[in-house]
Amino acid sequence: MSESLSPVSSSPSSLATARPGIAPRVAIVGGGVMGLSLGWQLAGAGCAVSLFEAGETGRGASHAAAGMLAACAEAEPGEEELLALNRASQALWPAFAAELEAASGASVDLRTEGTLTIGLTADDGARLRHLFAFQTSLGLPVQWLTAAETRRREPRLAGQLSGAILTAEDHQVDNRKVAAALKIAAARAGVSIFEHSPVAKVATSGGRVLGVVVGEELKPADVVILAAGAWSRGVDITPAAPLPVRPVKGQMLALRMDPAAPLLNHVIWAPGSYLVPRRDGRLILGATTEEKGFDTDLTAGGQLALLTHAWRALPGLEELSIHEQWVGFRPGSRDDAPILGPSAEVEGLVFATGHHRNGILLLPVTARLVADFVLSGRLDPLAAPFEAGRFAPRAAAE
Repeated sequence: MSESLSPVSSSPSSLATARPGIAPRVAIVGGGVMGLSLGWQLAGAGCAVSLFEAGETGRGASHAAAGMLAACAEAEPGEEELLALNRASQALWPAFAAELEAASGASVDLRTEGTLTIGLTADDGARLRHLFAFQTSLGLPVQWLTAAETRRREPRLAGQLSGAILTAEDHQVDNRKVAAALKIAAARAGVSIFEHSPVAKVATSGGRVLGVVVGEELKPADVVILAAGAWSRGVDITPAAPLPVRPVKGQMLALRMDPAAPLLNHVIWAPGSYLVPRRDGRLILGATTEEKGFDTDLTAGGQLALLTHAWRALPGLEELSIHEQWVGFRPGSRDDAPILGPSAEVEGLVFATGHHRNGILLLPVTARLVADFVLSGRLDPLAAPFEAGRFAPRAAAE
């Protein structure tokens, strides 16, 4: 990538100096966009990288996501450190997308129309004004739009509008195309990709990784990166404490628009739903948030809620055909922020998981921060608030 986030921590790990002058052998657990991007970056830097995926690469949360890069629209009080990470990654996306397309020869459909967060009622408008004041206080690039200004941008929205917030830097990307492109780029860079190869445990000796165990076989490695998303807690990382990562179920669906005459061009955040138009004519509607473990059921209530909220914002969608319905599992940590950087308990074990609803957004910065740490042994201060050690007191009590 042409932009960089330099590792400037003053406390280097012995990770990068364990084999002086020799790039480490790296085993990556998880073949979603995080694992694939790290494999691509590290193999490009000369590491011998093996990636192990329990199913098929790119078919978990990477496949289920909506691809929104909504750092500004999703800013919330108390998440200022996460906002800084999100904004840093958002800034990296154009260069990341361009490099990925060049490396893979495949488009990822980065779209830059921006995002509209809309209100339909007077109460919605009051809540939007409060959100706008908060976003403005953070110095975010947001713009208030009247109902008329909103309708000029998206004329097919509901007849009743109370205004909108335009977040012009909140773009979108086709996450499924990103996953496919990353698989090509990783393979071309020399990553050995093993699908249908679940990792049972991280093998250790004397507090240091030896590699990973796949089936009954040890696959040696100097560094193990755990990037298994919602499935991260199922990998035995003893003597390190299990990561507090859980699956957060989300139901979604896609409708089929005419690509030549789409109902929408912007990403829309409406009360109770979001709507994401794709260039191929798909209109993505999402998403429920359910604490039901790895429950794969599509429910009538979940699908009805998505369609109802979206229809209130965009009545014309009632004429569209249903293209696809699916369930995904966001990897939620205890505080719903990512877990990045080295384990404090096992040398050579590195985490890149727990991204919850921001996985696609945080892809470029995660790849850069974690790859830089593996290569240099220094963790950028931007990642410091997201180390696994923040859970240590409570984890020890579990």
